[in-house]
Amino acid sequence: MWPIHNLMHEIDNNICFLLHKTLQRSLVLLREEIGHYGLTPSQFVLLACLWQQEGLTQVELSNKSQIDRTTIGGLINRLEKNGLLERRPHHQDSRTNQIYLTERSKDLEILLSQCALNSQDKFINVLNENEVKELTRILKILRGYTNITLLRDIHPNSISQ
Repeated sequence: MWPIHNLMHEIDNNICFLLHKTLQRSLVLLREEIGHYGLTPSQFVLLACLWQQEGLTQVELSNKSQIDRTTIGGLINRLEKNGLLERRPHHQDSRTNQIYLTERSKDLEILLSQCALNSQDKFINVLNENEVKELTRILKILRGYTNITLLRDIHPNSISQ
């Protein structure tokens, strides 16, 4: 058990704080790489999802990218305005559109993917291969725990009711 006073007052050792600051640093590095192309990290994520599979609906793209539905519409609009995506009527459901890459965004795939790899390399360059594998494994585990009640179940005395 971890006493609550240790978790909340020693901010430098608070896992949520550390994860937040780590995410901020990784996004700065990614922005440095892709910013020259007028993209944000969230826009890059949408392109990366569509490089894997085109023709997704907005809801499918939201699920795949894990970007909420209210945010994704604006991201798609900006990418479409910049000539990187296009909406086409769904061939089976006239109420929805499918999202497709343009030739311009297809041409940028290798370049932008290299930018993402460069930012990741800068980010993890202080870790050895085993540490990278372990970090990835732990992050995948933590990513599944999104419900605060799970933390209460794991450490019931650490969170005041």
